[in-house]
Amino acid sequence: MAAPEGSQAVLVEGVKFDASGLVTAVAQDRLTGAIRMVAWMNREALALTLETGLATFFSRSRNALWVKGETSGHRLKVSSVVADCDGDTLLLLVDPEGPSCHTGRPTCFFSPVDQSGPHEAAREALPYLFELEEVIREREHETAGKSYTRSLLDRGASGIGEKIREEALELIQALESESDERVASEAGDLLFHALVGLRLRGVPLRRVVEKLAERSGRSGHAEKAARATTAPGDAGGKK
Repeated sequence: MAAPEGSQAVLVEGVKFDASGLVTAVAQDRLTGAIRMVAWMNREALALTLETGLATFFSRSRNALWVKGETSGHRLKVSSVVADCDGDTLLLLVDPEGPSCHTGRPTCFFSPVDQSGPHEAAREALPYLFELEEVIREREHETAGKSYTRSLLDRGASGIGEKIREEALELIQALESESDERVASEAGDLLFHALVGLRLRGVPLRRVVEKLAERSGRSGHAEKAARATTAPGDAGGKK
């Protein structure tokens, strides 16, 4: 992540470090929205993060800088750094390379807290669409009689495709003449069945979001024209 010349020092000076010279840094997956981890930065760690594009933190226990993934290879590539309204907390939007927790789990947040204290859960804390993707994955192992999702998967690509066409038509009708509530409901149905289709093919939702992110800043007309003139399996051929 390259910062414009002169902007690095301004950003570092604008951050409110505490009495120990540290600031809290939250690493968030820029595509899924999942919080990967929380650590500390001093001025040097922040400057190195901006310079290298790799999340660099300060270890309070070792009193030393450390680059996330330096030994494990599970780095956090930083897309941008954003300060909160008070300037005393930083948000790192990152592209993770592998799991971010020392336990080997994708994120450090998987222990719900109740009156008895934290306890480990089967799933990490995820934004809802990615949590729904995990639920669909789990339902794959149930029986069709018990799970609608399993029954859809049993119908295969043609059956799921039929449901997607049905839900798309209902959304189109809602857009044309029905209430906003119906539009939201039909869009939800379409998204759910699309997620089931992705699960059937083993395509993660993150890959879909990656494709959307790749198109950011590119004219929609130009992107569609490029796809229309590229034959499947031939990156440069014309139809």
